[in-house]
Amino acid sequence: MKKKGKFLLFTMDEFDQWLLETRFSRSVKLVQNHHTYLPGYVQFTGSNHFGLLEGMEHFHMAERGFSEIAQNLTSFPDGTVAVCRSIDKVPCGIKGANQEGICLENLGNFDAGGDTMTPAHRDAIVKINALLCREFNLTPNTDSIVYHHWYDLNSGKRTGGSGTTKTCPGTAFFGGNSMDAAAATFIPLVAQTLAQLTGGTAPSAPVPLKSGEVVASSLNVRAGRGTEFPVVKGLKRGVRVNVFETADGWVRIHPTEQQWVAERYLRYA
Repeated sequence: MKKKGKFLLFTMDEFDQWLLETRFSRSVKLVQNHHTYLPGYVQFTGSNHFGLLEGMEHFHMAERGFSEIAQNLTSFPDGTVAVCRSIDKVPCGIKGANQEGICLENLGNFDAGGDTMTPAHRDAIVKINALLCREFNLTPNTDSIVYHHWYDLNSGKRTGGSGTTKTCPGTAFFGGNSMDAAAATFIPLVAQTLAQLTGGTAPSAPVPLKSGEVVASSLNVRAGRGTEFPVVKGLKRGVRVNVFETADGWVRIHPTEQQWVAERYLRYA
């Protein structure tokens, strides 16, 4: 472990041990995943972890009016993780989801066309989420592991990506920033790692048949394959979805729930 002021920098093994040895007093029910966007990979030299953290804290205090750095944790491209703000302190990460949340900022720009995540960073992000699930007895799912993109910036309500939102943690973050992408690609990796950590068995994740892009200006997602079923939510043009089942001109876009769209409004790559 390395330390500078309040900032603690760990390897993954050190962070694992630190969590086991540390007791926390705050109730935690979800892990927020973010990307810094800026600074990104180009600003990371491999040895300036503390300088970047100090810069982020200065920005959060001077420009945002926060009392200190917003996030509890920051992950880096070399696979390390820093404790920045005490885990016992409520973060300033997602309006509407801070009180019982932990904020994890992943250094980089993970929008499409941005930074290409290093293998070490990828493994670290998955393991940090798994370790936090172990520490706070959370089952990995889209209720316990959340993305900033799913919350409206103005109201703080969870909308699943509609309304006024950020792309955070990135449109290319582990296959996308939608709830369906998280459930299909990111959550299973966390569950598998958690099972390895605890000696349990990870549930098998449904494998998508293919993926497509919404071509309608607005596409209704329904609770069954037909217009007689209620609308669950809406999708905007350009949103990418995974397809898990096809039937009668309709496709199921959620790995476990009955969420269907008319296939004619999707374009396959």
